[in-house]
Amino acid sequence: MSINNIPLVDLGAQQLEIDEEVMVGLKQVFATTSFIGGPQVGQFETDYADYLGVKHCIGVGNGTDALELALRASGVEAGGEVILPANTFIATAEAVCRIGAVPVLVDVDPQYLLIDPERVREAVTERTQAIIPVHLFGQTAFVEQLEPIARECGAVIVEDAAQSQGATRFGRAAGTLGRAAGTSFYPGKNLGAAGDAGAVLTGDDDVAARVRLLSAHGSAQKYRHDAVGMNSRLDTVQAVVLNAKLGRLERWNERRRNAAARYNELLSGIRGIELPRSAPGNIDVWHLYVIRVEDRDHVLAELNAAGIGAGIHYPTPVHLTDAFARLGQGRGTFAVAEESAARILSLPLYPHITVEQQQRAAEAVAGAVT
Repeated sequence: MSINNIPLVDLGAQQLEIDEEVMVGLKQVFATTSFIGGPQVGQFETDYADYLGVKHCIGVGNGTDALELALRASGVEAGGEVILPANTFIATAEAVCRIGAVPVLVDVDPQYLLIDPERVREAVTERTQAIIPVHLFGQTAFVEQLEPIARECGAVIVEDAAQSQGATRFGRAAGTLGRAAGTSFYPGKNLGAAGDAGAVLTGDDDVAARVRLLSAHGSAQKYRHDAVGMNSRLDTVQAVVLNAKLGRLERWNERRRNAAARYNELLSGIRGIELPRSAPGNIDVWHLYVIRVEDRDHVLAELNAAGIGAGIHYPTPVHLTDAFARLGQGRGTFAVAEESAARILSLPLYPHITVEQQQRAAEAVAGAVT
């Protein structure tokens, strides 16, 4: 990549900031050979739970496992229905299918592209066991509007908090609003590891104990297996990286908010660009800065040709993927999700982005849409 190119995400700048601390931590891991379940894992679990204000954080192998484990530990069973938005990364739906449950997709609200509570209410049946609000783009979904629906039908709320680390709604942290939550520490997240990693968050002692059991081959005691589980754990090397980044997360999220505000100023009033907005009650962490434009693919091509690392999150709603064609929900089923998928465009945004980089990206966008 040319030195003049602007990446969608700059992980190298993050690594430079934490490099010394990580190297010290890694030397400790290799010196003690505590590769699995080392003390750094427990330290991260405690510190991240404290940061969010939740009782339990259980580190696991990745975000998809985290969602599956959160659902299983919350009582979702094979054959049960789980309501989730159509415009999410496919992992949300995969986690449902991996336990034999049935994904029930619904549309999203047109302003924030978050799961629409009214559509959720319409989708409830006697088989509904869970609702998954996806905290998309660094926002927090309207969980307080989902809570009465869940109570009425006896369902649990299991949050997909992979894009919302540090976000709040009415002062409560994303990932602490339901029975449980799954989050991902994929490297590009606001809090990212140096590889795959994830966690389940919960305030429920029983759910936490169940997650720990299921994530360790269904075993709470060596060679005693009480359930059919899986092997999914946060390794010590990843915990070292996460510990270093966690202490900087609040500052990095504030930089993201400042960068989002700067984009709003730079792009305000330009015809053909619909800017993102924060919902009342939300303090967003801007995992992504997503605008909407017409002829999106042309704009994306122009930006990429100019060295601007724009992207699309996500180009295809779940029901239109080949993997979920079996649901029988063709084009036209979820109008908002489909219309937005054709127009959304993610601009470069990360804690270390410079004013000059944003100015150049904004100029390129303005030129591409006019």
